Amino acid sequence: MQLNTILLLFQEVTAEKESFLDIIIKGGPLGIAIIVVLMILSFIGLYIFIERNSTISRASKVDESFMAKIRSNVQSGAIGAARGLCQSTDTPISNMIEKGLMRIGRPLDDIQTAVENVGNLEVTRLENRMSTLATISGAAPMIGFFGTVVGMIMAFRTMANEKNVTPDVLAEGIYVALLTTAFGLLVGILSFVGYNYLVARVEKVVFNMEATSMEFIDLLQEPAG
Repeated sequence: MQLNTILLLFQEVTAEKESFLDIIIKGGPLGIAIIVVLMILSFIGLYIFIERNSTISRASKVDESFMAKIRSNVQSGAIGAARGLCQSTDTPISNMIEKGLMRIGRPLDDIQTAVENVGNLEVTRLENRMSTLATISGAAPMIGFFGTVVGMIMAFRTMANEKNVTPDVLAEGIYVALLTTAFGLLVGILSFVGYNYLVARVEKVVFNMEATSMEFIDLLQEPAG
């Protein structure tokens, strides 16, 4: 009988045409509180995704002739011009190369270490706040499931205490259970996809940084022409 009552309520919920706000309100104070928390997390996640995606896009833009110009300047001894080119470019790759140019005249191992250190710092900057997005992707579904458990407890408690159990009596608990789960999963899935998209973009930038640093070190080892 109790299962049939829940199914009847679910049918009524799906049959009614209500706004999203109406559905949230029917979840009661607890359902509203959980939805508000999830909405805050979704806004934070969206901000982080847009900001990081923009930062990574800027870091990915490198003039294809950049290293050719650096090579030409280094081979002609115009180290100052090469550093000026790096400063005007202002990307993780150009920052690495500029640090290497500043170390020219020192042992090659020192130059390589300096370039790698700058590269590590640039990668850390690119990954800034991405861990927060990963946390949201895991926390949002858990918060939604918490609402589900609480909502079902409310529904079954009502069943135990009420003599005449009707769908309206169970509405608040069932709304909390269904709504928080759906919204928590939605926020979690979008955050998870966004996080992995950003990770893939950062890995591509890191690959280009490693390739360019190796090219620069090879350039310094070439015999003077």
